[in-house]
Amino acid sequence: MNNLYGMIILSVSLFAIVSCNHSQDFEKSNIKNITRDAEKERIFKILQSKDSLLFEQSFNNCDTSVLRILLNKDFEFYHDQSGITDSRDAFVQSIANGLCKLEYKATRELVPNSLQVHLLRNNGVIYGAIQKGEHSFYSQVENEPKIMTSTAEFTHLWILEEGDWTLKRVLSYNHH
Repeated sequence: MNNLYGMIILSVSLFAIVSCNHSQDFEKSNIKNITRDAEKERIFKILQSKDSLLFEQSFNNCDTSVLRILLNKDFEFYHDQSGITDSRDAFVQSIANGLCKLEYKATRELVPNSLQVHLLRNNGVIYGAIQKGEHSFYSQVENEPKIMTSTAEFTHLWILEEGDWTLKRVLSYNHH
């Protein structure tokens, strides 16, 4: 009987130790997930702000000075209807001398709740992020209501270099 009693005590003790270790592992894992979620939310807000600067200032208001700050020196733009723009300078010129010289005012609006950010890591260290979303484009002739001209999807590759996020690649596709 003493042997059985001793085995029961030993089993309960081992169960308590294993349970405690699993609980600690779960807590560590949970803290790690919370930290990663907070980090992703922080970067989401940074890139959301940069998206707003990119489109509100440069596209909607023709202030191309912000583009030189936001765009990576190795920038490329791929568009499903107008082809490839293979440099930062060429893209800035296409906005300044093309879009901003139209007979109507072109604007872009982000589709609410469509923005997503997916972090890119190398050995656990964040080096970039993929930002995806949908947007609508409008034209407005002076003293007329704005008219939706198209909707599209976009995928942006943001790179983190020396503590700063720059836009390196843009895919603009599925225009309707």
